[in-house]
Amino acid sequence: MMGLAAAAAGPVDKIPAPHIEYAQLSPVLIVLGAAVLGVLVEAFVPRRARHYTQVFLTVAGLAAAFAAVVGLAAAGYGTTKAHIAAMGAVAVDGPALFLQGTILLASVVAVFTFAERRLDPAAHGSKVDSFAAQAASVPGSDSEREAVRAGFTTSEVFPLALFAVAGMLVFPAANDLLTLFVALEVFSLPLYLLCALARRQRLMSQEAAVKYFLLGAFSSAFLLFGVALVYGYAGTVTYAGIADVVDGTVVKIDPALADTMGNDALLLIGGAMILMGLLFKVGAVPFHMWTPDVYQGAPTPVTGFMAAATKVAAFGALLRLLYVVLPGLRWDWRPVMWGVAIITMLAGAVIAVTQTDVKRLLAYSSIAHAGFILAGVIATNQEGISSVLFYLGAYSFVTIGAFAVVTLVRDAGGEATHLSKWAGLGRRSPLTAAVFAVFLLAFAGIPLTSGFAGKFAVFKAAAEGGAGALVVVGVISSAIAAFFYIRVIVLMFFSEPKADGPTVAVPSPLTMTTIAVGVAVTVVLGLAPQYFLDLADQASVFVR
Repeated sequence: MMGLAAAAAGPVDKIPAPHIEYAQLSPVLIVLGAAVLGVLVEAFVPRRARHYTQVFLTVAGLAAAFAAVVGLAAAGYGTTKAHIAAMGAVAVDGPALFLQGTILLASVVAVFTFAERRLDPAAHGSKVDSFAAQAASVPGSDSEREAVRAGFTTSEVFPLALFAVAGMLVFPAANDLLTLFVALEVFSLPLYLLCALARRQRLMSQEAAVKYFLLGAFSSAFLLFGVALVYGYAGTVTYAGIADVVDGTVVKIDPALADTMGNDALLLIGGAMILMGLLFKVGAVPFHMWTPDVYQGAPTPVTGFMAAATKVAAFGALLRLLYVVLPGLRWDWRPVMWGVAIITMLAGAVIAVTQTDVKRLLAYSSIAHAGFILAGVIATNQEGISSVLFYLGAYSFVTIGAFAVVTLVRDAGGEATHLSKWAGLGRRSPLTAAVFAVFLLAFAGIPLTSGFAGKFAVFKAAAEGGAGALVVVGVISSAIAAFFYIRVIVLMFFSEPKADGPTVAVPSPLTMTTIAVGVAVTVVLGLAPQYFLDLADQASVFVR
């Protein structure tokens, strides 16, 4: 009766439908659609045709998403029409589109290495890729041997990679803390799985995945706890809302949060915890302990993909957090980030000198590079943003190219990653060694490579932002890093090859394309970086 009386009294307000700008979210939606189709392919397409279907679907999906990003940029969404879409959850602006384009291009190139099937000799008459024949079988068990004999392949790696890419596309564009956390989980969970799927050295691969999962879960927990504290401080999870409370310009106070709103302890501790979660993904010291083990144990194509795309996404999210949410806290976070950047640059460079495994060496090198990029983040000016965008674009292709070369050097046990096995590689396979040398020189930041242009831009921005001392540390650690890069080049070209040394496998056009694109980007961005620096400069304004 009460219900009838209430209904007679007057109409109830309708729940408003959410207003979603599907066209502006199209890059993410295309990738997610391709990932869902990939799952259906696993269910319905016959096993023989799955590999080729998945490769085609993945490359087509990523290419279509990149075309969508270019279309949005051409329509002015990176500059004049930049705005907040999806009910305040996602920003469509210059940095978001630039980073999304970088992630998609890097992912296309990385997927080519996933699809490579010519490096290992065929097993039982069927082609073999880098991934386990059957992921669910125990390493060394009868079921694994039967799966290899039957010629099975884990073609699920392609939809997993697409889900990871979709999360990475949302991560740097997230405009509230909950979207940030959801995107973090969406791209982390597929990566934990991909790390465990190596065909050779499966136990080491599974160990890497477990380490990555446990430490990643810790970092996600820190981030989520930080989100809760910042919500208690600001009464909102949107970036603009938190920035308003930090600046003291907030008008409306939620009575339920009146006791905690504006409590600086919540803001400082919460902000620090969110930063910890992001610095873990970036691989900055002291949150770097997972990097060498995971890079070494994961299948090399996955390592290349992770090293490039995850860094781009995580630095994008870090930039947006510091420049949009916490500019009012600059005096509090800058000294902390100074310390993190300095120990990251020095530790990455110094520990890399002692490494004897190529993949671990590249892992510590990536930690040092995270430190160099942090110098640009600390600049707190527009040049800082544009230099970081440029550096990320240049770095991602060099990294994927370098790991693609690592997949080619093989012995009876699979990839020969111990540095002693690379001795004399320049005499056995001059082209492979020369290409790897180009990538190492780019990592070292030698002039006429993309690495030099990127480092110069980042250090210039840091110096203009008043962080001159940081640039001095950066130059010193670059000099230390140059030592171990050039040591590898000397080892390849100036030492005698061993009689039982590894061979260089001849890859299919897929891996050749990956390596060629890496070399082309390295040389073009080294010789003529200005156009791309201008592009990054145009894309360096965050929408508030």
